[in-house]
Amino acid sequence: MTPTLTPPETVAPPAADERCDRCNAAAKLRIMLAGGGELVFCGHHANKFADSLVETAVQYAADPEFTWRGANHKG
Repeated sequence: MTPTLTPPETVAPPAADERCDRCNAAAKLRIMLAGGGELVFCGHHANKFADSLVETAVQYAADPEFTWRGANHKG
């Protein structure tokens, strides 16, 4: 069963000092995984990997000034 991606309920957007897990740029998106882990991504990597992220994430929270391509995904 594929998890359903939902907007944040208890997930906070990345803090100003958090860095992308992929490239160390400023984080713009936090995703929560079904197993309870979390990842943060810069805007570039969040949108580059959006299709994969919506398949593995169960919740997400984006910086208020960032538009994530995966937010429009219909589960």
